[in-house]
Amino acid sequence: MEEESELLKKRREKADLLKNAGIDLYPNDIHISSNTKTIREQYEHLSAEELENIEQRFSVAGRIMAIRDFGKGAFISIQDRYGRIQAFIRKNVLGEQGFWLFKKLDVGDIVWIAGRIFKTKTQELSIDVEQNGLRLVAKSLLPLPEKWHGLTDIETRYRQRHLDLIVNPEARRVFQQRSRIISLVRRFMEEREFLEVETPMMQPKAGGAAARPFRTHHNALGINLFMRIAPELYLKRLITGGLERVFEINRNFRNEGISSFHNPEFTMMEFYQAYSTFEELMTMTEELFGFIAINLFSTLQISYQGNPIDLTPPWKRITVHDALTEIGGVDPGILADPRLMFDYATKLGLDVKKGEPPGKVMMAVFDETVERKLVQPIFVTHYPVDVSPLARRNEKDPSVVDRFELYIAGREMANAFSELNDPADQRERFAQQIKERQAGDLEAHEMDEDYIRSLEYGMPPTAGEGIGIDRLVMLLTDSASIRDVILFPLLRPRESSGEET
Repeated sequence: MEEESELLKKRREKADLLKNAGIDLYPNDIHISSNTKTIREQYEHLSAEELENIEQRFSVAGRIMAIRDFGKGAFISIQDRYGRIQAFIRKNVLGEQGFWLFKKLDVGDIVWIAGRIFKTKTQELSIDVEQNGLRLVAKSLLPLPEKWHGLTDIETRYRQRHLDLIVNPEARRVFQQRSRIISLVRRFMEEREFLEVETPMMQPKAGGAAARPFRTHHNALGINLFMRIAPELYLKRLITGGLERVFEINRNFRNEGISSFHNPEFTMMEFYQAYSTFEELMTMTEELFGFIAINLFSTLQISYQGNPIDLTPPWKRITVHDALTEIGGVDPGILADPRLMFDYATKLGLDVKKGEPPGKVMMAVFDETVERKLVQPIFVTHYPVDVSPLARRNEKDPSVVDRFELYIAGREMANAFSELNDPADQRERFAQQIKERQAGDLEAHEMDEDYIRSLEYGMPPTAGEGIGIDRLVMLLTDSASIRDVILFPLLRPRESSGEET
């Protein structure tokens, strides 16, 4: 800390010297002609001799990431949003005043430089800074963490993402890839004539998923509202309204724990297609993931945390029942008897309660015995109706619904089903959810009369799906934690401890 305090003192002294010399520490008249990417793409392949014939003058701006000072000359490394480029500073070219300014600069300062390009003896593409070719753009009063061998502390990276982005190129790559992935998702949907829409973030009832909501209050209306846990019920109203194909990429909020793959505020892409079924969405999901992978990597063979993942369709499909017996090793006789299933779940140490619907107990066993084993892409289908209050019953077996969840690398990536569009059946499902809520299940749905009323106008047969964008980005950037793909993940206040990892 003593070393850090001394560094801070020296930087502030330099800032005062510059200000007293009439140098604006934060000017607002900076214009650039190029960037590091353009310069490298156009000129890095040229030889030193070829570069000598280029008269063009380039100006770029960026943060100083390194300084190698040789007395009357120096090399500095400048970083912009694309990467880094080296600049050559010479006292006899820059002049006394310009070189005095250079001597007051620190790693972390943002500067503007101008000059011709050349290659050093080591063939490093560089900018030869010309007279009046150096300006201070923004003075950094705090030293970068690279001063102490890089920003490696995980929690500091999440709390101070600005520093993480400055000193960790991999962090910048992840979020650049995230932006591209979302852009590809949007392009895929638009090419299939889906209309992008926005639905309310604050809702009078929290519906569309089994999750605890965040509550808020609207003062002017004097009503309590909920931050949405899902856009589902509003998107399906739009299907009833005749839009037929809609999608939304936006935030959901769930008042749940924090882990390596859960953040209370997260991004989903949810879409609905009229005159479609959950089987058709399986094919569409394969096409979407393949479309993104081909555009990013030019291959369907990727790697996640050391495991090869093959996105080549068709992906395996298996029912919940068969997954429990074939992958989870659960005896079929146990699945057929709710009492035996409850005893089995208890022996596994699961938090199940007597009187819970058998389907919920079954899925608790699934999460424990099957989920983490699903490494390669697989569609798990035909979920119990007990855990699917908004899905259409299967015509051959009404105890299950026409639903799938996609698993890759041991995590749920997507959830989809043929939508329940019978208002009478939907009312009965909500009524059952109310009973479960009264029994203590705070994630159960409430009755939503307005949504039922919309169904009574007639919603066409529809299939819908939600895809976790954060988990998709994790998969495609080989990121171990959801916090690595969310710019500002939720963390405990600094004064608290015991944060879950």
